[in-house]
Amino acid sequence: MPSVMGLLEERERAARQRVEALQAELREAEAVWERFVIARETVGEVLAEPRGGEDAAPVVVAGERPVQVRQAVPGSVVPHWEEGLAPAVLAPDYRRIMDVPSGGNGRLGEAMDCRQLAAALGLEPVPAKVEGVRSKAKRLAVRGWVAEDRPGLFSVPVGRGGGS
Repeated sequence: MPSVMGLLEERERAARQRVEALQAELREAEAVWERFVIARETVGEVLAEPRGGEDAAPVVVAGERPVQVRQAVPGSVVPHWEEGLAPAVLAPDYRRIMDVPSGGNGRLGEAMDCRQLAAALGLEPVPAKVEGVRSKAKRLAVRGWVAEDRPGLFSVPVGRGGGS
């Protein structure tokens, strides 16, 4: 029959091994997190570099320091719209979608469906192209850049588009 002290020592040893394993896992997780922080800061600095374009309002992620964005690049994240944020912070494809109903090829505030948007952008009105426009328009609507008046009908509220 094992002694009580022997059982306690065995459990203590198991708990110490578990703590050491968790500490090693924590160190690895902190290293990964550190790399993401550095990557985000580096991307913010690159986007903030002058590209000969006009200055846009700073892009702010909740709880983070503002990053001055001069011009978005293709593949950029669509930020949530807020007062004073210019369409210049959007990637070119998103700016083009906003330009159509905000005065580029349509009347200001006119709601357009995705097929009309695709045609106005010079794209073939085939399902693949229309769905690409629809996904971008939906993303703009979710983030407050355009209004989805009815399902599938998008318009740009006054003061949010044009002249980008």
